[in-house]
Amino acid sequence: MKTLITSLKLLVFMTVLTGIVYPLFIYLVAKTVFPNKSEGSFVPVNGKIIGSELIGQKFTSKKYFHPRPSAIDYQPIPSGGSNIAPTSQTLKHLVDSLRLAYVIYNELPENSIVPSDALFSSASGIDPNISPVNALLQSDRISKERNFDVNKKNQLIELIRKFTEKPQYGIFGEERINVLILNIELDKL
Repeated sequence: MKTLITSLKLLVFMTVLTGIVYPLFIYLVAKTVFPNKSEGSFVPVNGKIIGSELIGQKFTSKKYFHPRPSAIDYQPIPSGGSNIAPTSQTLKHLVDSLRLAYVIYNELPENSIVPSDALFSSASGIDPNISPVNALLQSDRISKERNFDVNKKNQLIELIRKFTEKPQYGIFGEERINVLILNIELDKL
């Protein structure tokens, strides 16, 4: 009986500690240290939330930067990759077709080197970022579609540079640009 009572006390203690105290502590720290991120990093435009900095969105118009491919068509539930093996012929065919489509869509020379983030989806399928090289390769298409003169085109290139994020803490990841934020700023040009 003594062992049963001790076990029940431990169960109640651990339930309160791990089910109430710890989550409440983490919530308060997050709200204090990272208030925007703890709320989902929503992006408002004219008082209306149009997305999150953390979730990639599908852009199809030639007037906008396009995100990297998504195996789940940018649906956050359920998120996930394609799980196609690196040695799979299916993956090779998919990458070849994505490469050709990218080159044609962006009116690039046939022998252009296409960045990997334009060919492969992320593990989550909802990566909100692209590489600066990917953005620069798309800039001519966007400039043409928006009828930008040389001055506006230079502003577009400067916009890409301005919104390029460095690797986290200077060592984790690669340089990247959030597509949603970049497209919002693009509309302001």
